Parts: sequence; structure tokens; C-alpha cells
Amino acid sequence: MPGLLRGVARTAVVAGTATAVSNRVSRRQAGRWAQEEQPAEPAEPSYAEPPAAPADDMTSKLEQLKQLGELREQGVLSEPEFQMQKGRILNS
Repeated sequence: MPGLLRGVARTAVVAGTATAVSNRVSRRQAGRWAQEEQPAEPAEPSYAEPPAAPADDMTSKLEQLKQLGELREQGVLSEPEFQMQKGRILNS
């Protein structure tokens, strides 16, 4: 019986050691993978151009309409052409 008890104790120690080593290796690998997933240098933030302010958009439309009116007065555009272009500018 003492030989059997010694064999069981030895098996328990070996199994416990193997489990401890396995857990340590797993934690170390997980730590390395986590470091690899993180970028080495933080990426610089990219900023999108702010959308055009409504006032700028309205100013642009007014300028286009003034030019369109001048072209009509000069006889370059007929009244139907003027109305069509005016509608296109106002609906854009």
C-alpha cells in the first residue's frame, strides 16, 4: 500500500505542475496576442471637412441667381431657359 500511495502522490504532483505550467503559458500567450492586437503607435485622428454652412450655400445660390438674371437681361437666356435654370439652382 505505501508504494501505491507514493505513486498516486507522485501523479498528483506531476499533474498539478503540468496544469500550473500550462496555465502560465496560456496567460503569457494571451498577453502577447493582446500586445500584438494593439497598434504600435496611435493613429492620428482624421478630421472630415465640416459641411458647408447654410449661409455659405445661400450666398452661393444668390450669386448664381444674379448671374442668371444678368444673362437673361443680356438676351443670352430666354425666359423658359431662365426659369428652368433658376429651378435647378433653388432645388439643389
